[in-house]
Amino acid sequence: MKRRMMAAFVALAAIAAACSSTNDTTTTAPPTAAELLATSAATMGSVDTVQFSIERGGEPVYIDTQGFLEFVSATGRFAAPGAAEALVTVSALGLSTEVGAVVIEGETWLTNPITGNWEPTPPGYTFDPATLFDPEVGFRAMLQEGIPSVEDVGDEIVEEETLRHVRFTASGTRVEVITAGMVRGEDVTIDAWIEPASGELRRATFPTTIGVAPTEWDLTFFDYGADIEITPPDLEG
Repeated sequence: MKRRMMAAFVALAAIAAACSSTNDTTTTAPPTAAELLATSAATMGSVDTVQFSIERGGEPVYIDTQGFLEFVSATGRFAAPGAAEALVTVSALGLSTEVGAVVIEGETWLTNPITGNWEPTPPGYTFDPATLFDPEVGFRAMLQEGIPSVEDVGDEIVEEETLRHVRFTASGTRVEVITAGMVRGEDVTIDAWIEPASGELRRATFPTTIGVAPTEWDLTFFDYGADIEITPPDLEG
């Protein structure tokens, strides 16, 4: 009797161990590209702070409607709900210079390229990086609209971090926002690299056609959640 009970106990233990082993090896499938875009849309629509860079190559693009200040690149910071500051590299008359820009709730100030003093925005200025993170018109809206045509390119190692590379189409209206107002009315194919766990967009690249040759854009985002405070510039300094 004791032997039969012991045999039954051993059998039950073996079954339990097998079940435990099966449960331990069960893995959750990674999100699809469309699911990841949806997660990223929610994440980018609720960004508190982030730092960014924008690089442009190819056909010239201008930050003023007069076509005088050619945009080259920018590095900056954003703080919700609508503040951003950036150091913008521009080219004018063949000379390269840097212009400071501060945007707070739609009001913009620039440094004068000659004197370096802060001034209110001159007429015709278009660069407004704060709109990139506007939950209604920025990256959140762009990522939501790109879901139906998303392509999963796969995981890639970028600076020792595993990111998911996805590709989708963005409407011209959204492209105008993510180029801070410098490009208008053109649908483009965007390559995006997203951190899967958080949904944070790390990089986005895309071409636009403005003149006879394409313009290449490369946007990167980093230091999400850093301690950032943006204040109006000292116009007297």
